[in-house]
Amino acid sequence: MEADERTPKLLEEIRDVQREHLAEYRRVTQQLLELQQRAVARQEQVGAIYKRIVLLGGVMVAALLALLVYLLVRWSHYLFR
Repeated sequence: MEADERTPKLLEEIRDVQREHLAEYRRVTQQLLELQQRAVARQEQVGAIYKRIVLLGGVMVAALLALLVYLLVRWSHYLFR
């Protein structure tokens, strides 16, 4: 008889613990999703910065090459006698 009285209480405790686990799982999952979204946004920012740096570097290299060609043409008669 005593086992029959404890069974509903035990089942209720199991149910309550499962609800707590589900709530914790949802909370952690939401945190992970937010972290992933922030990581993606940060990665997009870094990608945009990287593109700007590469573009600026390319422009600088092109300008330096143009300057080198100009100087070689201008001073070639002194350099290559």
